[in-house]
Amino acid sequence: MSKKNKISASHILVMHQESQNSRSELTSEEAKKKIDDIYKEIKSGSIKFADAAVKHSNCPSGQSGGNLGEFSKGMMVKAFEDVAFSLDIEQISEPFESEFGFHIVKRDQ
Repeated sequence: MSKKNKISASHILVMHQESQNSRSELTSEEAKKKIDDIYKEIKSGSIKFADAAVKHSNCPSGQSGGNLGEFSKGMMVKAFEDVAFSLDIEQISEPFESEFGFHIVKRDQ
C-alpha cells in the first residue's frame, strides 16, 4: 500500500525565544510545558483540536483551527513532514519540535 503523496493536516505551534522567526517571550522549557499541557487537554477531550489551535497556536493558521490545507512532501520542514506523513487520518501526534517551535499535528486527509 503506497502512502499518499499529498495530505492535509492541521497543527498547533507554540514558539519560544530560540524559534526561527519567533515573536515569543517563552523559554524553550516554558513552550515545551505549554504544548504538553495543550496536548493533555486535547487527549482528555476537554478541548477540541481546532479550538485549541485558535486559542493557543502562534501560527497564522491557528485562526482557521490550525488548518494548513493540502501539501506534498518537500513543502514543509523535515521534522514536521516526517510526523505529518506518518499519521493516520484523524490521528493526532504527540508534541514534537522543529526549528519553528513545538507542534502538535492532526492529519485531516
